[in-house]
Amino acid sequence: MNRPVNPYPENTPTDTFVGASDAQEKTTIQSLPIPTPSHARQYRAIGLIEAKYERSEDLLTKGTLITSSQSRVDAVVLGRLISLLKKHIEIGKKHLWVVYPRTKQENDDLHVQIVGIWEPETLKKQELPAIQSDLEENSDHLRAGYFSIRGEVVFSCQQTEVVIVKIKQSPKKEGERPKFFKIKLKGRLPDKPVSHFWDLGVQLVDTVLVLREGTDLGAVPKKKRTITPKFGSRKPEYKPTNMPQQPPSTLANKPLLKPKPTQPM
Repeated sequence: MNRPVNPYPENTPTDTFVGASDAQEKTTIQSLPIPTPSHARQYRAIGLIEAKYERSEDLLTKGTLITSSQSRVDAVVLGRLISLLKKHIEIGKKHLWVVYPRTKQENDDLHVQIVGIWEPETLKKQELPAIQSDLEENSDHLRAGYFSIRGEVVFSCQQTEVVIVKIKQSPKKEGERPKFFKIKLKGRLPDKPVSHFWDLGVQLVDTVLVLREGTDLGAVPKKKRTITPKFGSRKPEYKPTNMPQQPPSTLANKPLLKPKPTQPM
């Protein structure tokens, strides 16, 4: 499991449509649906699902992806793909969707956010030669059901074959704190994988993300914790250090009272 693997690509934009069918539509065209990471420890969770999109009765942007095995995955549509879904994409047909996976906290079920569609055959002829080398080099990462998961492993159990990876999201606005979410995988990692950054190749089987390969990229640096006093805790008493000390009050250093003289009888 700790054998080296090639770096996996990553989808950095939040709304990507690869292979637009309308030249007038302003879209983001990329050489690959999952680009190469910008640095070695870039967090991500992204993959490809070949399926039909079945919209809900109320909303176009909320529905279900139905795969060839009739597995059903809850899905929502994000970004500029919404307008393309309305105008150009035939919902009743099968497509290769670019998705961000999530694990529901209440029941561990998989659900996805649809951010793009990969259809290189609809690219313009002049664009195909430019991406041909990328297609050949990353052919293994363009198959249906492939997911790239990169993040910190926070839980691993070989007996139950459960691995949980924490993914950090970059803040959308300057000054915001980064957010985190967790992805649950099925599989095994070598001993002591927790608190290490892993580059994992995952395959979707029915509705389960199954671990296939991975590389340990080293321990994640721990943040120093600042100790804050608990609410209601008693503060230590202030004692001045430079004040002269008073001698202890004892009977020995007090002035003695002189007896009154007695009058003669």
